[in-house]
Amino acid sequence: MVSVIDAWDRPLVVPASGTKPVLLVYEDKDSANENVALKDELSRFAKGDAYKNKVLLLAVADVSGYDFFPAKGFAKSAIRTQSSQLGTPIYCDWNGGLRTTLGLDAKRSNIVLYGRDGRVLLSHAGPMPEKMRKELVTTLKALVEGTQSPVAKAP
Repeated sequence: MVSVIDAWDRPLVVPASGTKPVLLVYEDKDSANENVALKDELSRFAKGDAYKNKVLLLAVADVSGYDFFPAKGFAKSAIRTQSSQLGTPIYCDWNGGLRTTLGLDAKRSNIVLYGRDGRVLLSHAGPMPEKMRKELVTTLKALVEGTQSPVAKAP
């Protein structure tokens, strides 16, 4: 299990398996623009309730560079504003522990899709190529609709 905290200090424990697929988007302020096209596609796809009820979107900000007074307060405020604008919580990795535990790349946009069983279905760091974006969205649709979609773990 992985535990994260949002900008209001509310914890979320992410079950490793047995519930629903998890789409992890992990970025810092410098990598937030690497996958704008993907996030736009996901935003369009996620407008329906079926997606929200069947896939957990886990947006996590690497804020390890702001874990000191007074920067932490400013970072929390900015993340609260962004969370409200997006209509979804953004969780905070204050010490880089989540990044380290999951083996994510620092200073890169990391996208990881976990199946219901906790297996990694797709993983990518950096700007995601168009073909892979389409594969990810197709896989998410299949997960929401309950159909199978073979997706290989990306290098």
